[in-house]
Amino acid sequence: MALIKIVFNQSGPTEFVFQAFTSVPEFQVLLFLLFLLLYLMILCGNMAIITVVCTHSSLLIPMYFFLCNLSLLEICYTTVVVPLMLANILGAQKPIPLAGCGAQMFFFITFGSTDCFLLAVMAYDRYVAICHPLHYTLIMTQRLCVQMVTGALGLALFLSLQLTTLIFTVPFCRARGIQHFFCDVPPVMRLVCTNSHIHENSVLVAATLAVLFFFIAASYIFIVNAVLKINSASSHHRVFSTCSSHLLVVLLQYGCCAFMYLRPNSNYNPQARSVISLVYILGTPLLNPLIYTLRNNEMKGTLGKILTRNYIPQNS
Repeated sequence: MALIKIVFNQSGPTEFVFQAFTSVPEFQVLLFLLFLLLYLMILCGNMAIITVVCTHSSLLIPMYFFLCNLSLLEICYTTVVVPLMLANILGAQKPIPLAGCGAQMFFFITFGSTDCFLLAVMAYDRYVAICHPLHYTLIMTQRLCVQMVTGALGLALFLSLQLTTLIFTVPFCRARGIQHFFCDVPPVMRLVCTNSHIHENSVLVAATLAVLFFFIAASYIFIVNAVLKINSASSHHRVFSTCSSHLLVVLLQYGCCAFMYLRPNSNYNPQARSVISLVYILGTPLLNPLIYTLRNNEMKGTLGKILTRNYIPQNS
């Protein structure tokens, strides 16, 4: 996997140099084309969701408002990593300044944390819609939805700024490198020369975002309890079909986060971490549009109408 070498001068580290995944030219081209294809599919899939939601009034409800923001976040945190990764697969390796590495870490944590918060907000939206349907429009107002999205972003910015500042204001060890392909928290923290326990605690504080998973789980316990009280089998299928899409996304997102940020430092495995990072950066943003469109009848219906109106008449 990629290795980050640190270049030092008398005042300490000034830049990081990202090496390619492999030195074999054929593999370089193959990886470049594969990652580029996945990145373009992520952009197209999530942009399609954003476009459909924003241009069709029938989808202007809280659930799709949150889905639109989720797609935007996934485009952002993928773009923070992938273009630089592609640039370093082919051609000469260009160093990234220490400040650039800090900026990449800051924005990646910000968008990734906001994504996790937003999934919890979406679970609450489903809880209100199913457990309190008569009061749904009174509770989930447009103002509250905007406030929850803004609050998720604000809290993520606070956590990201705190963590990034703590890591990049301490000295780094000389002649040490980490195996990774972007400036993520655990690999960079392994370069810190001071007592790492202080910084591991800060990572665990930021990683308490995983507590949101228990909030989501509690929401779904109430949802399942409410659905089981309904005697209609068709209602059971409709509700579980809607919620299963969101729950599958939650398991993918939080599962990767738990592996990346909640494992003890003694169990550090750079190869496994790099693979999970690729799943987190390229896999989940690609699967989310497929999950939400293929398992959501309203999204499938709207996309079908768009394709029928725009293409079938022209071909005929």
